[in-house]
Amino acid sequence: MIYVLEGQQGAQAGKGPAKRALVLLARVLGCEPVIWRRLVVRESMWLHQLHDTIQIAFDWFDYQTHEFAIGAARYGNPFKRDEIVVEDDRDVTLADIELAATGQMFYRYHFDEGWTVELRVEKTEALKRGFSYPSCVAGERAGPPEDCGGIEAYNDMLACIKEPHTEIAQEWREWLGPEYDAERCDLDAINKTLKERSRLAEEKRE
Repeated sequence: MIYVLEGQQGAQAGKGPAKRALVLLARVLGCEPVIWRRLVVRESMWLHQLHDTIQIAFDWFDYQTHEFAIGAARYGNPFKRDEIVVEDDRDVTLADIELAATGQMFYRYHFDEGWTVELRVEKTEALKRGFSYPSCVAGERAGPPEDCGGIEAYNDMLACIKEPHTEIAQEWREWLGPEYDAERCDLDAINKTLKERSRLAEEKRE
């Protein structure tokens, strides 16, 4: 089932990067069926804020290293060694990297056995008065548990829990917790957390 918030259709095209929003399709690569979210963000958003938004959207907890990749450029926790350079994602906005024009970038989380999220710009639109940015307006399926062991282990996990009477399924269920539902995308919970994070950020700036 696809989950979509009401009232998110018919946006008008924006006139410039300072006053635009981007509609991003965020898709976890390698998962079948596809796990995805549709995010609406300000183009003036810092990349690190987008990192926070992705973490919330897929119910991850920021335990691991992350980076954004757009072309040959890398952004995340600043790092420099030999030919590897990762710029600080707290110093760069989506407008700075011209994401609207480039159209696509990748977010990598937990490099060894982790996740790659493709971020594709679906459209730009004018900022809407009264709309909460960032927001997740649609999505499908729960995010993969971040420490389950990567794509192969995640797919094995899904197969195992379909046979609930087996010992390994019971072990997975104990680890996942009773509320885990691979088919559920809770938009209300995601947006509640996004709003709370935005409110806290505003209070820090005051």
